[in-house]
Amino acid sequence: MSEGAPGAGLCNGCRHQQLVPNTRGSVFSLCRRSRDEPERFPRYPRLPVVSCPGYERAVPSARSGGAG
Repeated sequence: MSEGAPGAGLCNGCRHQQLVPNTRGSVFSLCRRSRDEPERFPRYPRLPVVSCPGYERAVPSARSGGAG
């Protein structure tokens, strides 16, 4: 399972998710698609997200512990 905001659902595997921590230790799931299409994608979607027309699977980075 990919890391992300607890309970974020589909967002945890999406390339458009950005995790935003606050000073009190909470982590919020920001949708970067909201920057270009705010009328279609809420900045902080209601969680858990179970379907999304903008979902694109995240590509694992080299830092995430892939074979090497």
